[in-house]
Amino acid sequence: MSGDNQMPNGTHAFARRIRIHALRMTSKGGGSHIGAILSCTDILAVLYGGILNVDPAMPDHPGRDRFVLSKGHAGAGLYAALAERGFFPVEKLLTHYQDGSDLCGHVSPELPGVDVSTGSLGHGLSIAAGMAYSARLRSASHQVFCLLSDGECDEGSTWEAALFAAHHGLSNLVVVVDYNRIQGIAPVSEVVELEPFADKWTAFGWAVQQVDGHNHEALRAALSTVPVAPGRPSCLIARTTKGKGVSFMENTVLWHYRIPRGAEFDAALAELEAHH
Repeated sequence: MSGDNQMPNGTHAFARRIRIHALRMTSKGGGSHIGAILSCTDILAVLYGGILNVDPAMPDHPGRDRFVLSKGHAGAGLYAALAERGFFPVEKLLTHYQDGSDLCGHVSPELPGVDVSTGSLGHGLSIAAGMAYSARLRSASHQVFCLLSDGECDEGSTWEAALFAAHHGLSNLVVVVDYNRIQGIAPVSEVVELEPFADKWTAFGWAVQQVDGHNHEALRAALSTVPVAPGRPSCLIARTTKGKGVSFMENTVLWHYRIPRGAEFDAALAELEAHH
């Protein structure tokens, strides 16, 4: 494939733009989930800022890497990343969640650069594993990346797919878990405790790394070395902060569903615009 995967102003500036777009999109459209978007923004910025082999000029190129946003409720963040990369005009973002728009609240493949519709939690890894297995059968060289939420690791289907991927030695499959420790209604530890989380993935046959999910350099280093182990799928547990970047949204259950409007929108935008 042709095309330059590197962001001209670096991934930190890229992440800042994604956050601001997502804040505006969720405020105008009422799509919510801003806390979940902000926690995985840095992951998206690093992936689309140089890790993923994709080209906006050829969004359907058969040799491209595939990306599955299993936590599809954070779709506004993915849309913003794609628009900033040039897959479609940035101006289109403000149609998010509007009547007649193809920027659905959950991820829609109507948009160039989106490989699969997601949002029903627990399905993304199964789809990604199928994509990776298909690539293996066709001797294709691309990789498949899947971004999970920690909450959807409560779903049995996630672990069925994890077993399948390890059994077939899908070293072309990379899972990143946005481990912000807060689900839609309560902290993860109060809903279904996941710890020892890394040990579970290891026991299921995956090669596991853990990283600060807001440290771009650490994310880039980890994602640049996949597969971590020959013949095994890779899992990167990215420890993140729900609502990262807006002080009053951080580490709160409230901002999973709350829509940023009025004075709260103004305060959040001021923080994000002031951040360098």
